Amino acid sequence: MKSDKIWPDLLYIVRHGESAGNVAREAAIEAGEPMIDIDVRDVDVPLSQLGQRQATAVGRWFGALPPDDRPNIVLTSPYLRSRHTAGLIVKTAGMNEDSYSLMVDERLREKEFGILDRLTAVGVMEQFPDQAEFRRLLGKFYHRPPGGESWCDVILRLRSVTEMIAREYCGQRVLIVCHAVVVLCMRYILEHLTEAELLAIDKKAEIANCSVTSYEHDETLGPRGNLRLKLFNFVAPLEEAGAPVTSKPDAKVGAR
Repeated sequence: MKSDKIWPDLLYIVRHGESAGNVAREAAIEAGEPMIDIDVRDVDVPLSQLGQRQATAVGRWFGALPPDDRPNIVLTSPYLRSRHTAGLIVKTAGMNEDSYSLMVDERLREKEFGILDRLTAVGVMEQFPDQAEFRRLLGKFYHRPPGGESWCDVILRLRSVTEMIAREYCGQRVLIVCHAVVVLCMRYILEHLTEAELLAIDKKAEIANCSVTSYEHDETLGPRGNLRLKLFNFVAPLEEAGAPVTSKPDAKVGAR
């Protein structure tokens, strides 16, 4: 009898390691500057040295898993910090080219901030006070800055990613390397959360760089099975390796 199972056996979602954008953003906030000082496109922002250590640490954790729990499908955001993190994970985990497939998917990219790109919260208030007020009124879930995206927009593009994963990677072990907002929005989709539930999760803690969120297939959850949350914002691999845990947003804007 053909199985009606549609989901991967395991799904791992990892935020990229600390980036140069994280560092530049923190420096701008501490100095009270309106603009984050970084001179490359956000897509080209590299990992910091600490970010490379973090990616290596989580790669060791994946490498120590039983073979049947290690990813064999790797999907990554096209942003350099995510691609570099994914590359360090598979290298450090000892995953040879015959044991996994790695694909770049633009739908996993960072949330786009449009005219608010590279502004700190101070810069937004100085240059676009109307947008600060719109965001206060609408909330981050629905507010879309001109030329940018709301969280709803990110969720819309991620829905097709989850449909692809269910369709093409049934029974596989999938690793997604992406960004903090993407991690949260994937939880919204996979767990059928409400806006209030998602924002409560976001308020409780920042998504740490190279933290692991994971799901496992559980046939008891529905007639065709579903995915059950196993780990969220899991940072033990970093702590065990002595790599400091960081969780600041990237250099896009003062508030996601």
